[in-house]
Amino acid sequence: MKTILFSLPGNEKLTELLATKMDADVGEAILRNFPDGESYARILSDVKDKCVVLVCTLNEPDEKLLPLYFLSHTAKSLGAMCTCLVAPYLAYMRQDKVFNEGEGVTSGFFGKLISGFADSLTTVDPHLHRISSLGEVYQIPNKVIHAADAISEWIKENIDNPVLIGPDSESEQWVSEVAKNAGAPFTVLQKVRHGDRDVEVSVPDMDKYKNATPILVDDIISTARTMIETVQHLKKAGMKPPICVGIHAVFSSNAYQDLLDSGVEKIVTCNTIPHRSNGIDLSDIMAKEVKKLMHHI
Repeated sequence: MKTILFSLPGNEKLTELLATKMDADVGEAILRNFPDGESYARILSDVKDKCVVLVCTLNEPDEKLLPLYFLSHTAKSLGAMCTCLVAPYLAYMRQDKVFNEGEGVTSGFFGKLISGFADSLTTVDPHLHRISSLGEVYQIPNKVIHAADAISEWIKENIDNPVLIGPDSESEQWVSEVAKNAGAPFTVLQKVRHGDRDVEVSVPDMDKYKNATPILVDDIISTARTMIETVQHLKKAGMKPPICVGIHAVFSSNAYQDLLDSGVEKIVTCNTIPHRSNGIDLSDIMAKEVKKLMHHI
């Protein structure tokens, strides 16, 4: 089956990388708004009997959803065999239960919506907090790609004498996996509570890591408050300026600049959301997994 990829606005670079690695064409489409704000979608490429891959990372999802919906249905109406969604960052995973009376479980609603117009979903490290698998929310074949190996490789290739640091005990499992694959040591900040408002944060084995390069790793960097707080603790402990590594560069408001200003050496993210900090390319594994998933449709 022939494959053709379409990029939703802002996803052009990743789409080109995926097309090259999948030996597929990049399709041409027009997406714009009418003067009254309604979305317009037109496909200019031939999609008949082809598998259409729609590349659209879903940060700031509300404005992206209708163009994506229209593009998928238009492709089907023109004879496409299937429409496969590649959404490296997946939105609406936070509200996975009713926290307050009157709320809806929007992760489920969003999953139903996407499952209604896409035949498969490929994403990277979604926020599965209380959900054990994506299949609980999405009723279509799906694949979750993990970025840990790619991050480990980047650390091995770019950092001398690294030590990975987790901001709290909850991060230990994730940080330890990246550290193990990178062949690097790791430690987790320890909090000692002396009273209701008096919490001391320390870096265990500080002397051992005095000359190491601290690497802070997290999946989503949104407000960056946790990382900024951790940077301050490392400063107090007399460690070198850290390198911050994240999978998803959400960076709400001024978070990126605030993190830079906190005294970090560098900020590096995966290319799941286009951002100037992108330095770890996941297109190889994405291309492989999208091709595999096509065989299950």
